[in-house]
Amino acid sequence: MTSLVRTAALAVTLSVASIGALPIGAHAAAVDAKAVIANYEAIAHAMYQDAHASAVTLKSAVRALAKTPSAKNLKAARVAWIAARPAYQQTEALRFGNAIVDDWEGRVNAWPLDEGLIDYVDAGYGTEADHNPLYTANVIANKKIRIGATMVDASKIDKKLIAELHEAQEVEANVSIGYHAIEFLLWGQDLNGTGPGAGNRPHTDFDTRKCTNGNCDRRAAYLVAATDLLVDDLAEMVANWAPGGPARAELEAKGPEGGLATILTGIGSLSYGELAGERMKLGLILHDPEEEHDCFSDNTHNSHYYDQVGMVALASGRYVRSDKSVIKGPGILDLAAAKDPAAAKEMTAALATTSAKMQVMKDTADKGTMAYDQMIGEGNEAGNKIVQDVIDGLVAQTRATERVVTALNLSIQIEGSDSLDNPGTVGKN
Repeated sequence: MTSLVRTAALAVTLSVASIGALPIGAHAAAVDAKAVIANYEAIAHAMYQDAHASAVTLKSAVRALAKTPSAKNLKAARVAWIAARPAYQQTEALRFGNAIVDDWEGRVNAWPLDEGLIDYVDAGYGTEADHNPLYTANVIANKKIRIGATMVDASKIDKKLIAELHEAQEVEANVSIGYHAIEFLLWGQDLNGTGPGAGNRPHTDFDTRKCTNGNCDRRAAYLVAATDLLVDDLAEMVANWAPGGPARAELEAKGPEGGLATILTGIGSLSYGELAGERMKLGLILHDPEEEHDCFSDNTHNSHYYDQVGMVALASGRYVRSDKSVIKGPGILDLAAAKDPAAAKEMTAALATTSAKMQVMKDTADKGTMAYDQMIGEGNEAGNKIVQDVIDGLVAQTRATERVVTALNLSIQIEGSDSLDNPGTVGKN
């Protein structure tokens, strides 16, 4: 864990007390489903506004780096990237039930990525992969890229080009845009395995006068284009959740029961299949640092932590914005408390327990004791336990969510994961 990552992570830390203290029941007398959904929509809009604002700050830092490459400006861009993650990660519980979010999400947060599509890679990466014909296409180094039978003109790196490359040939690992493409360009590959340290790309990779690793002008152009596109994509989602926007219309068309089911689907599916399963248990089973969410920057602990912060916000109806102002209204836990106090109390306790376990993971990484990729390393019993404790908390949180679903007489489908449901099959294909 580098001091840069620790410093930036600490700068955006929220108090665990604000996570654990869920004020349910305060609105119980007056709460109804429509009020819960309306507050959920207001929080969603604010979350994306905050994510967009932090991406605009990142855009300024990236443009400063591209204009004047220096160690100082590279560090500033990295700090801005890390500072941009908490606001976005808190939106992730809006996925899995809102189709308009699910259809869009891959443009901003797809992972893992085959970084050889974008830029140079270490020799140990290899030169080809059966799953991906574009495994080492290296668009930064090549002004023409063959995609299947088509020769693509890549002489000008701009938003249009990199958007067209995204998931080319229907290969999910061809991630050419979004937070993680930007992360790779800022840090480069993390070649430390489960040892200490993040990626260490030099600022001279963007310096046309003292260029290292070639094509510095094209690398800077790619970084600028990817960041500009991220800002555009987030602006689109801000508009979708604005009053009268299509995301609100889509949610309200489901009716009150459908809206409540959407809220709980997002919390349950992010808790279980996505976060506990694919993002955490899979990496722990394989002890593979490539299976960590923010793998180039060693920021994975923060991404997981702020996913949980977002789930707590949407469950409780209370969101702390980036400027520390608070949006507060009736949450689904308030509605559950009016219907079945025991179920609401159980989910509240489960959220608080998971949050406390997340805090242990975050503190361990922030203090430089152990980065997330070290925690999942083979033979690291203490680190493995920290991660497994979070997974166990998330699974219990899911079960409590399901009991609230029953209490509210709803029906939802929670995303599964082989890593949790069929762990014996993992890594055998």
